[in-house]
Amino acid sequence: MTRVIIVDDQAMVRAGFAALLAAQSDIEVVGEAPDGAQGVELSRRTRPDVVLMDVRMPEMDGLEGARRLLTPSPGVAHLPRVLMLTTFDVDDYVYEALRAGASGFLLKDAPPADLIAAVRVVAAGDALLAPSVTRRLIADFARRRPPAKGRPALRLKALTERETEVLTLVARGMSNSEIAETLVLAEQTVKTHVSRVLTKIGLRDRAQAVVFAYESGLVTAGE
Repeated sequence: MTRVIIVDDQAMVRAGFAALLAAQSDIEVVGEAPDGAQGVELSRRTRPDVVLMDVRMPEMDGLEGARRLLTPSPGVAHLPRVLMLTTFDVDDYVYEALRAGASGFLLKDAPPADLIAAVRVVAAGDALLAPSVTRRLIADFARRRPPAKGRPALRLKALTERETEVLTLVARGMSNSEIAETLVLAEQTVKTHVSRVLTKIGLRDRAQAVVFAYESGLVTAGE
C-alpha cells in the first residue's frame, strides 16, 4: 500500500486529489496540508511514501517544503518521494525542486489517470519525467546558465563510454525501453547502467540525472 499526503493551498484541489487517489486499492491518503510548513510537519508524523507538493503556496512554498523533506535535520531518517504539482509547464520553482531531489512534477490539469500513474511511478522509486515538459523546462534554464565547470566535469569522467551514452539518452527524456531499442541492448541491461550512473555520480534518481546532464554540459539545449 502506497501512503500519500497532499500539500496544496486550495481545499478543492486537495479534496479532489484525495478522493481520486483514495479510490485506488493500492493507495492510501494519510493526510492533507494547506502549505509547505504544515506539509513538512505532517510528513514527519505520518511518514508517507509520496508527498504531492504544490509549487506555489503561502507561508512556505513547495520548493522550501521539498528542500526540508529531502535534506532533513540530523536525526530525521524518513525521506519520502516528492512529486511537485504545478499550474505552469515552465516554472523556476520546479527546476530548483528537481535539483533539491524531487522525483518529478505533474501539471495540475493532467488527466486523472496521469495523477494515479505518477504516484505509482514515484512510489516505485522512479522519477516522473514527461519529455514534453521536463526537457523544455530544463533546456530553458540551460540556455540561461552556462555549463558548470570543475566538479561536474570530473564526475562525468567516472562514467564509462556506455554509461555516458545512457545518461545522454536519459537526459533527452527517453524511457529504459526506448534507450534499449536505441542502443540495441536488453532493457534490464539499461536499468543496470542507469543504476550505476546514479551511484557513480551520487544522484538520487533520473530527475537529478537530467539536471546534472544539462548543468555539466553533457547535453545542451536544442539537441
